[in-house]
Amino acid sequence: MESCNHWFTVEQIDSKTYAISEYGHWEKVHSYLVIGDSHAALIDTGIGIGNIKKIVDQLTSLPIKVITTHVHWDHIGNHGLFDEIYVHELEKEWLRNGIPGLPIEVIRRDVIRDITLPLPEDFCIENYEPFKGEPAGVVRDYDTIDLGKRVLTLIHTPGHSPGHLCIYEAERGYLFTGDLIYKGTLFAFYPTTDPLQFVNSVEKISRLDNISKVLPGHHDLDLSSDFIKEVHEACQDLLQRDLAKHGSGIHRYQHFNIHF
Repeated sequence: MESCNHWFTVEQIDSKTYAISEYGHWEKVHSYLVIGDSHAALIDTGIGIGNIKKIVDQLTSLPIKVITTHVHWDHIGNHGLFDEIYVHELEKEWLRNGIPGLPIEVIRRDVIRDITLPLPEDFCIENYEPFKGEPAGVVRDYDTIDLGKRVLTLIHTPGHSPGHLCIYEAERGYLFTGDLIYKGTLFAFYPTTDPLQFVNSVEKISRLDNISKVLPGHHDLDLSSDFIKEVHEACQDLLQRDLAKHGSGIHRYQHFNIHF
Protein backbone atom coordinates (compact mmCIF):
# COMPACT_ATOMS: atom_id res chain seq x y z
CA MET A 1 0.00 0.00 0.00
CA GLU A 2 1.24 3.47 -0.84
CA SER A 3 -0.50 6.78 -0.27
CA CYS A 4 0.46 10.46 -0.46
CA ASN A 5 -0.77 13.63 1.19
CA HIS A 6 1.27 15.93 -1.12
CA TRP A 7 4.26 16.18 1.22
CA PHE A 8 4.46 12.76 2.90
CA THR A 9 4.35 9.40 1.18
CA VAL A 10 3.17 6.46 3.30
CA GLU A 11 4.35 2.99 2.32
CA GLN A 12 3.28 -0.16 4.13
CA ILE A 13 6.11 -2.50 5.14
CA ASP A 14 3.66 -4.93 6.75
CA SER A 15 0.23 -4.65 8.39
CA LYS A 16 1.72 -2.93 11.47
CA THR A 17 4.78 -1.15 10.06
CA TYR A 18 4.86 1.95 7.85
CA ALA A 19 7.48 4.14 6.24
CA ILE A 20 6.53 7.83 6.22
CA SER A 21 8.77 9.48 3.64
CA GLU A 22 9.60 12.99 2.43
CA TYR A 23 10.55 12.42 -1.19
CA GLY A 24 10.14 16.09 -2.09
CA HIS A 25 13.30 16.98 -0.17
CA TRP A 26 16.78 16.30 -1.51
CA GLU A 27 17.59 14.05 1.47
CA LYS A 28 14.54 11.81 0.93
CA VAL A 29 14.08 11.25 4.65
CA HIS A 30 12.22 8.24 6.08
CA SER A 31 10.52 7.97 9.45
CA TYR A 32 8.92 4.70 10.53
CA LEU A 33 5.76 3.88 12.47
CA VAL A 34 5.98 0.55 14.31
CA ILE A 35 2.68 -0.53 15.86
CA GLY A 36 2.39 -2.94 18.78
CA ASP A 37 -0.62 -4.04 20.82
CA SER A 38 -0.40 -1.33 23.50
CA HIS A 39 1.86 1.37 22.03
CA ALA A 40 3.36 2.48 18.74
CA ALA A 41 6.89 3.72 18.15
CA LEU A 42 7.71 6.49 15.72
CA ILE A 43 11.34 6.15 14.69
CA ASP A 44 12.35 9.77 13.99
CA THR A 45 9.89 12.53 13.09
CA GLY A 46 11.26 13.90 9.84
CA ILE A 47 12.37 17.32 8.71
CA GLY A 48 9.58 19.43 10.16
CA ILE A 49 8.32 20.79 6.84
CA GLY A 50 5.01 18.93 7.13
CA ASN A 51 3.03 17.79 10.17
CA ILE A 52 3.84 14.10 10.57
CA LYS A 53 1.46 13.71 13.52
CA LYS A 54 -1.51 14.10 11.19
CA ILE A 55 -0.25 11.11 9.24
CA VAL A 56 0.46 9.04 12.36
CA ASP A 57 -3.02 9.78 13.73
CA GLN A 58 -4.56 8.34 10.56
CA LEU A 59 -2.63 5.09 11.01
CA THR A 60 -3.02 4.43 14.75
CA SER A 61 -4.80 5.69 17.84
CA LEU A 62 -2.26 4.11 20.21
CA PRO A 63 0.02 6.26 22.40
CA ILE A 64 3.28 7.10 20.62
CA LYS A 65 6.84 6.62 21.80
CA VAL A 66 9.28 8.61 19.66
CA ILE A 67 12.66 6.92 19.24
CA THR A 68 15.38 9.27 18.03
CA THR A 69 18.04 7.64 15.87
CA HIS A 70 20.14 10.80 16.32
CA VAL A 71 19.69 14.50 16.96
CA HIS A 72 20.21 16.00 13.50
CA TRP A 73 17.60 18.46 12.28
CA ASP A 74 16.25 16.21 9.51
CA HIS A 75 15.27 13.52 12.04
CA ILE A 76 13.76 15.59 14.87
CA GLY A 77 11.67 18.11 12.94
CA ASN A 78 8.31 17.09 14.44
CA HIS A 79 9.48 16.01 17.90
CA GLY A 80 7.59 18.93 19.40
CA LEU A 81 4.27 17.34 18.38
CA PHE A 82 4.79 14.35 20.69
CA ASP A 83 5.07 13.97 24.46
CA GLU A 84 7.16 10.82 24.90
CA ILE A 85 10.61 11.16 23.29
CA TYR A 86 13.61 8.89 23.81
CA VAL A 87 17.21 9.64 22.88
CA HIS A 88 20.60 8.08 23.56
CA GLU A 89 22.22 9.52 26.67
CA LEU A 90 25.13 11.01 24.67
CA GLU A 91 22.78 13.27 22.70
CA LYS A 92 20.48 14.34 25.53
CA GLU A 93 22.12 17.77 25.73
CA TRP A 94 21.85 18.25 21.97
CA LEU A 95 18.13 17.57 22.22
CA ARG A 96 17.81 20.06 25.07
CA ASN A 97 20.01 22.85 23.72
CA GLY A 98 20.83 22.19 20.06
CA ILE A 99 24.12 21.19 18.44
CA PRO A 100 26.82 23.73 19.33
CA GLY A 101 28.36 25.63 16.44
CA LEU A 102 25.64 24.85 13.88
CA PRO A 103 24.13 28.20 12.77
CA ILE A 104 20.41 28.40 12.09
CA GLU A 105 21.18 30.02 8.72
CA VAL A 106 23.03 26.89 7.60
CA ILE A 107 20.19 24.64 8.76
CA ARG A 108 17.50 26.72 7.03
CA ARG A 109 19.51 26.75 3.80
CA ASP A 110 19.68 22.95 3.82
CA VAL A 111 16.01 22.59 4.76
CA ILE A 112 14.77 24.63 1.81
CA ARG A 113 17.16 23.75 -1.01
CA ASP A 114 16.32 21.43 -3.91
CA ILE A 115 12.63 21.02 -3.05
CA THR A 116 10.71 19.10 -5.73
CA LEU A 117 7.17 19.02 -4.26
CA PRO A 118 4.88 21.88 -3.23
CA LEU A 119 5.55 22.96 0.34
CA PRO A 120 2.65 22.88 2.83
CA GLU A 121 0.82 26.21 2.85
CA ASP A 122 1.53 26.81 6.53
CA PHE A 123 5.29 26.22 6.23
CA CYS A 124 7.54 29.30 6.56
CA ILE A 125 11.32 28.82 6.41
CA GLU A 126 11.91 32.07 8.34
CA ASN A 127 10.16 30.48 11.34
CA TYR A 128 11.90 27.12 11.10
CA GLU A 129 13.78 26.10 14.25
CA PRO A 130 15.12 22.64 15.13
CA PHE A 131 13.37 21.07 18.08
CA LYS A 132 14.78 21.69 21.53
CA GLY A 133 13.27 20.02 24.56
CA GLU A 134 13.48 17.56 27.38
CA PRO A 135 13.28 13.84 26.55
CA ALA A 136 10.97 11.56 28.48
CA GLY A 137 13.89 9.21 28.91
CA VAL A 138 17.43 8.44 27.83
CA VAL A 139 18.50 5.04 26.52
CA ARG A 140 21.70 3.04 26.43
CA ASP A 141 23.16 0.27 24.33
CA TYR A 142 20.85 -2.76 24.01
CA ASP A 143 17.98 -1.21 25.95
CA THR A 144 14.61 -2.51 24.80
CA ILE A 145 11.20 -0.92 24.28
CA ASP A 146 8.15 -3.19 24.50
CA LEU A 147 5.21 -1.98 22.43
CA GLY A 148 3.00 -4.92 23.39
CA LYS A 149 3.99 -8.12 21.59
CA ARG A 150 6.61 -6.15 19.65
CA VAL A 151 10.01 -5.58 21.22
CA LEU A 152 12.56 -3.16 19.77
CA THR A 153 16.23 -3.33 20.75
CA LEU A 154 18.17 -0.07 20.66
CA ILE A 155 21.76 -0.56 19.50
CA HIS A 156 24.29 2.21 20.06
CA THR A 157 26.06 2.76 16.73
CA PRO A 158 28.16 5.95 17.02
CA GLY A 159 30.24 7.45 14.24
CA HIS A 160 27.79 9.53 12.23
CA SER A 161 26.92 11.12 15.58
CA PRO A 162 27.93 10.30 19.17
CA GLY A 163 24.60 8.81 20.26
CA HIS A 164 23.39 7.33 16.99
CA LEU A 165 21.04 4.36 17.37
CA CYS A 166 20.02 1.52 15.10
CA ILE A 167 16.77 -0.18 16.07
CA TYR A 168 16.49 -3.96 15.72
CA GLU A 169 13.33 -6.04 15.87
CA ALA A 170 14.58 -9.60 16.16
CA GLU A 171 11.21 -11.30 15.66
CA ARG A 172 10.66 -9.80 12.21
CA GLY A 173 14.33 -9.35 11.39
CA TYR A 174 13.88 -5.61 10.78
CA LEU A 175 16.87 -3.31 11.22
CA PHE A 176 16.18 0.42 11.14
CA THR A 177 19.60 1.91 10.37
CA GLY A 178 19.06 5.68 10.57
CA ASP A 179 22.07 7.39 9.01
CA LEU A 180 24.55 4.58 9.58
CA ILE A 181 23.68 2.68 6.39
CA TYR A 182 21.71 3.70 3.30
CA LYS A 183 22.25 3.91 -0.45
CA GLY A 184 24.02 7.21 -1.10
CA THR A 185 26.94 8.97 0.53
CA LEU A 186 27.52 7.86 4.12
CA PHE A 187 28.83 10.77 6.16
CA ALA A 188 31.36 10.84 8.98
CA PHE A 189 33.25 14.03 8.26
CA TYR A 190 31.54 16.61 10.51
CA PRO A 191 33.36 17.83 13.63
CA THR A 192 31.04 15.70 15.80
CA THR A 193 31.61 12.50 13.80
CA ASP A 194 34.17 9.76 14.25
CA PRO A 195 35.20 7.61 11.25
CA LEU A 196 36.74 4.86 13.38
CA GLN A 197 33.59 4.58 15.51
CA PHE A 198 31.59 4.51 12.27
CA VAL A 199 33.62 1.53 11.02
CA ASN A 200 33.19 -0.25 14.36
CA SER A 201 29.43 0.38 14.34
CA VAL A 202 29.06 -1.10 10.86
CA GLU A 203 30.96 -4.17 12.05
CA LYS A 204 28.69 -4.36 15.11
CA ILE A 205 25.46 -4.55 13.11
CA SER A 206 27.04 -6.88 10.54
CA ARG A 207 27.15 -9.49 13.32
CA LEU A 208 23.36 -9.45 13.83
CA ASP A 209 21.50 -12.59 12.82
CA ASN A 210 18.31 -12.98 10.82
CA ILE A 211 18.06 -9.56 9.15
CA SER A 212 15.19 -9.72 6.67
CA LYS A 213 14.84 -5.99 5.94
CA VAL A 214 17.22 -3.06 6.25
CA LEU A 215 15.13 0.09 6.65
CA PRO A 216 17.31 3.20 6.30
CA GLY A 217 16.86 6.86 7.16
CA HIS A 218 17.31 8.08 3.58
CA HIS A 219 16.88 7.18 -0.10
CA ASP A 220 16.02 3.61 -1.19
CA LEU A 221 13.73 1.62 1.12
CA ASP A 222 14.08 -2.03 2.03
CA LEU A 223 17.73 -2.81 1.45
CA SER A 224 18.90 -6.40 1.77
CA SER A 225 21.24 -7.72 4.43
CA ASP A 226 23.80 -8.13 1.63
CA PHE A 227 24.05 -4.35 1.53
CA ILE A 228 25.31 -4.33 5.12
CA LYS A 229 27.95 -6.83 4.06
CA GLU A 230 29.02 -4.54 1.20
CA VAL A 231 29.38 -1.53 3.51
CA HIS A 232 31.20 -3.64 6.10
CA GLU A 233 33.70 -4.88 3.54
CA ALA A 234 34.28 -1.31 2.34
CA CYS A 235 34.84 -0.10 5.89
CA GLN A 236 37.33 -2.88 6.58
CA ASP A 237 39.15 -1.99 3.35
CA LEU A 238 39.43 1.65 4.47
CA LEU A 239 40.58 0.58 7.92
CA GLN A 240 43.30 -1.65 6.52
CA ARG A 241 44.53 1.16 4.25
CA ASP A 242 44.60 3.64 7.15
CA LEU A 243 41.85 5.72 5.54
CA ALA A 244 39.26 5.46 8.33
CA LYS A 245 40.03 8.98 9.52
CA HIS A 246 38.93 12.55 8.99
CA GLY A 247 40.23 14.19 5.84
CA SER A 248 40.73 11.00 3.82
CA GLY A 249 37.99 12.17 1.44
CA ILE A 250 35.14 10.52 -0.46
CA HIS A 251 35.61 6.81 -1.11
CA ARG A 252 33.46 5.49 -3.96
CA TYR A 253 31.98 1.99 -4.18
CA GLN A 254 29.43 0.40 -6.50
CA HIS A 255 26.25 1.28 -4.57
CA PHE A 256 27.38 3.95 -2.10
CA ASN A 257 30.13 6.36 -1.11
CA ILE A 258 31.76 6.88 2.27
CA HIS A 259 32.86 10.42 3.15
CA PHE A 260 35.46 10.71 5.90
